[in-house]
Amino acid sequence: MAQSDAVIVHAKRKLSQTSLKQYPLSHTVRHTTITLLTRKLALSNSAERSTTPDPINPKPSHPPARRSVPKAGSRELLEELQRQYQRAKLFSEVTLKIRQSLNLKEILQTTVVEVQRILDTDRVLIYRVLPDGTGQPISEAVLPDYQAILGMRFPEEVFPTEYQTLYAAGRVQAIADVYAPQSGLAECLVEFVEQFGIKAKLIVPIVFNLDTELPANHQNHLWGLLIAHQCRGPRQWDEFELELMQQLADQIGIAIAQGELLENLETIVATRTIELQQANANLKQEIADRIAAETARRRNEEQLRLITNALPVLIAYINTKQRYQFNNQAYADWLGQDLASISDKHLKQVWGKTCYSRMQPWVTKALAGETVTYENEIQLADGSTRSVDITYIPHYATTPAAKHPRSKKNKRRKIQGFFALTSDISDRKAIERMKDEFISVVSHELRTPLTSIHSALKILATGRLGDLSNDGKQMLGIADENTDRLVRLVNNVLDLQRIESGAVTMDRQICDAADLLVKATEAMQAMAQQHHITLADQPMSMPLWVDPDYIVQALTNLLSNAIKFSPPETIVTLSAKRLNATSNRPNSVQFQVQDHGPGIPQTKLESIFERFHQVDSSDARKKGGTGLGLTICRTIIEQHNGHIWAESTEGQGSTFIFTLPLLQPPATHAEDDHES
Repeated sequence: MAQSDAVIVHAKRKLSQTSLKQYPLSHTVRHTTITLLTRKLALSNSAERSTTPDPINPKPSHPPARRSVPKAGSRELLEELQRQYQRAKLFSEVTLKIRQSLNLKEILQTTVVEVQRILDTDRVLIYRVLPDGTGQPISEAVLPDYQAILGMRFPEEVFPTEYQTLYAAGRVQAIADVYAPQSGLAECLVEFVEQFGIKAKLIVPIVFNLDTELPANHQNHLWGLLIAHQCRGPRQWDEFELELMQQLADQIGIAIAQGELLENLETIVATRTIELQQANANLKQEIADRIAAETARRRNEEQLRLITNALPVLIAYINTKQRYQFNNQAYADWLGQDLASISDKHLKQVWGKTCYSRMQPWVTKALAGETVTYENEIQLADGSTRSVDITYIPHYATTPAAKHPRSKKNKRRKIQGFFALTSDISDRKAIERMKDEFISVVSHELRTPLTSIHSALKILATGRLGDLSNDGKQMLGIADENTDRLVRLVNNVLDLQRIESGAVTMDRQICDAADLLVKATEAMQAMAQQHHITLADQPMSMPLWVDPDYIVQALTNLLSNAIKFSPPETIVTLSAKRLNATSNRPNSVQFQVQDHGPGIPQTKLESIFERFHQVDSSDARKKGGTGLGLTICRTIIEQHNGHIWAESTEGQGSTFIFTLPLLQPPATHAEDDHES
């Protein structure tokens, strides 16, 4: 084997083994270094062989040459090998430093310093291409004898868009002499680089692409340039130096991509951390709010229970399944059942079958959304019976309708349950019974002597027992008028007592509403003429199932009040109309008595239907009222399953209104009579 071939083999083995052991050289750099050295040695060997005489055609004019390589040539090759090896070693060190650091500024500065040392050039810099087309050196390593250009801002004309496109596509430019025509530099660019003393330059693009999902043919992003300047004179850049610069530019591109990925990742992590901290704070606040709300709810419930337990009435909340959700201590005191045992129990389980049967119709009305009040008899734990007044108040929850849930107008109220308030009225009932009995006894005891007195006064008024003076006649008239009032009062008390006690059976029959209006108007016509009042009736033929005498009595009582309290020369109107299905009381007839009197205060529209209650007692005495007429009207109407009320505007008059159900099937009438 020739000595030169042996040197090549030895160089390959030494470079490969040493690099693998000490420095992690890239395969490309190692292969490139060995290939360049092989080519140089091969060229040298070829040159030597060209000087060796041909053994077939020897030329006597030249002495035979030696077959061995001259020592001087071997030393040059070994020195070149050593330089290339040293450069590969330095490149490996730079690559390792780049990969060991995440600080981009430190990576860039390390790169320019090491490249300047490896290539033994005068200036190495990294030129950053800015988004607006301008640029500036951001890292630089320069010998002290030459001008530093770090931080200078260069206009877009120095590096135009078409150049940027070429470099983004991977263009590498190696200029051995900027003044040589073959360099291809424009005269203006030559003048520009001349001010910095540049004689030769090597430019390699730094490109990267963060988006790994883009297609393979997508154009890379030009981040900047890795530039080497030779200022001492022209320089021929060899293939190893080009490969070295490209490899370093690729490493810088990777470092930049990793740096931006890290920066983006840090931004994402920081943003996510802030979001998580905010979510954690919100969660803590929500938990604190819930704890505070739960604490407040428990405190309110304890206060509510404390208040309700102190009241001598039954207070409860029942859901739509008729099960108790809340009840106060009075339930345990009255029924002898523990509060916990009553909770979630059905009404029938708590009150028993018999009592529940009386409650069920009212419970159904409450769950239908109607506020109801009724009286019932309940049995306590000790076996005694109590009369109670019970009120059910519906509880609603507003829910959006199905078609347009966001519309405020399209919301419906859904029944969630009802509140129940039960009061013991046994004492009141006992007092009322005593009062009724007393009034009944007194009325019966007064009725006979009053009748005698009234008859005697009538006889005296005829003059059959002698003539009286004018003063005597006046006193006799007053006595007769008051006696007549007392007789009416006693009769009204007795009538009311009989109706309320059930002693009177309503003799219901088919009647025409128009006939009832006519009878009442005719009965009150004389009184109306006496007070100079005009009665106007507006009859309408509608069938009713009522007791005609009692309904006419109610109408005459209302007409009597209207006539007495209306000023002369006014009209009192009596009318009836049928209510449609959309009204509060469908399938009913509504009667109205309207006057133009002084009116009734709003605060007394309910109380005027109570016994002996009058708006103005002094005025009532002048009008001759007893204070029982409206009470009797209400009792009669309620006995017919109707409802009565008053509407009034002070100074303009009053309207008394009552409703009666229309004619019902015979079977229903019999049941109503039985209940009456």
